[in-house]
Amino acid sequence: MNLGSLILLIGTIAVILTLISSLLSRQKRNWLLQFLQHFCGTLFVISGFVKAVDPLGTAYKMEQYFAEFESTFAETWMSWISPLFPYLSAHSTSFSITMIVLEILLGIMLILGVWKKLTTWAFFLLVVFFTFLTGFTFLTGYVPSGVSFFAFDAWGPYTKSNMRVTDCGCFGDFIKLEPRISFYKDLVLLIPAIVFLFAGRSFYALVPEGLGKKLTIGLGAVLLIFCLWNTYYDLPIVDFRPFKEGLDLRTQKIAEEDAQANVEITAWLLKHKTSGEVKTVSNEEYMGNLADYRGVWEVVDQIKSEPEIPVTKISDFEVTDQEGNDMTYDILDAEGYHFMVVSYKLKEESTSVSTISMQDTIWAVDTIVTPLDTQLVRRIEQINPQTIQVEDVTWNSSFQEAFLEKVNPLLGEAAEAGINGYLVTSYVSEERLADFRKDCRFDHTVYMADDILLKTIIRSNPGIVLMKDGKILKKWHYRKLPSFQEIQNTWMK
Repeated sequence: MNLGSLILLIGTIAVILTLISSLLSRQKRNWLLQFLQHFCGTLFVISGFVKAVDPLGTAYKMEQYFAEFESTFAETWMSWISPLFPYLSAHSTSFSITMIVLEILLGIMLILGVWKKLTTWAFFLLVVFFTFLTGFTFLTGYVPSGVSFFAFDAWGPYTKSNMRVTDCGCFGDFIKLEPRISFYKDLVLLIPAIVFLFAGRSFYALVPEGLGKKLTIGLGAVLLIFCLWNTYYDLPIVDFRPFKEGLDLRTQKIAEEDAQANVEITAWLLKHKTSGEVKTVSNEEYMGNLADYRGVWEVVDQIKSEPEIPVTKISDFEVTDQEGNDMTYDILDAEGYHFMVVSYKLKEESTSVSTISMQDTIWAVDTIVTPLDTQLVRRIEQINPQTIQVEDVTWNSSFQEAFLEKVNPLLGEAAEAGINGYLVTSYVSEERLADFRKDCRFDHTVYMADDILLKTIIRSNPGIVLMKDGKILKKWHYRKLPSFQEIQNTWMK
């Protein structure tokens, strides 16, 4: 589904709700206001629900925003606000669930017409918040790399690769909108949001006020449980991401790589080094008169043809061993069944550094010659006191238990049956990995990959993926991991 068909669907639902409300009451009404009320309410319910299916996706997106806001404000007179963003990032999941539930409840309140004053102000403030996020995403396209967002005089032509966050996540992974479109969408939404502030008292109540409030509270509780379930206890009930069960990962990756290889440069975005003029010239014009452009114009961006098939995160599936050797196709070409355990982060509870005192002993060797023989005798020449710092990691209890009680037994039984299992995690130091191996008793192969890629593959840390011949057969949240015997009987037939 694209944005156009989604708007058509929302508009159709809004018309139906408006017609239903007209049948339930003959009181005088403002039809346009009523349509806007139902349209905005339906929009919020749908956009919130597709995120409620996968709250972690929104949490990961907010982490990106918080990281960018921290660095952006740190260089300004508002640097005092920067420490707030690491705190919000640490609680991004709770923040995202709250925002998702609030968004859906506001949609329901608009449709039902309850708590009118609260609804209108909350809707206005939430739209302003969304506009700020999407506006920041879009406008960073004008900010060259290494330039502060607030250095407006250094802004250049809009370049997609400049954007700090590639999409706003307005509809989660259900529909990916270009930041420009998302920003314009929220600017348009500001119109009814402002109208509601002045005309909210004229909202039509689809059901009696008391019933509407009870429905809102009851649905809020259900939504909260639904979000928590899709976050902490199981995988999303619908997988909108590219790494779906049943995907032939090997074939799709090759197809996307071939499509990208066939992409051609069609034009160049150039900026005059002296006047600052920006213009677009065709590839033929630029390459044919290269000498005239060099030294006078600088390249801002390349404009390329669209690939034959959509390029997804599957193209970024790259895995290395601890030495940095590419192991991607060793995994994709592996025959038969194998378990890929995914952990985007070796999750720790805390890290402490302790200082240990020790003695550094310097030895000397003396040669002692006697009439009978020659002997080499060691002696202590010098003792130097020395202190070293030792890092002590306390692992997150749920994370550690997941390996000790779920993952390790599964991989152990699989190994006895001749089925390989390995861990793919983000890049960590050898010392940290050694601590993990020891404390979590993990003695299987460990590979490395980008953490954003791993978050996209599965919404569980750790998560378990059953693969066969380069295909994804099944994915499990660690809390819902079946026994090896059950997996054999059900998915390895």
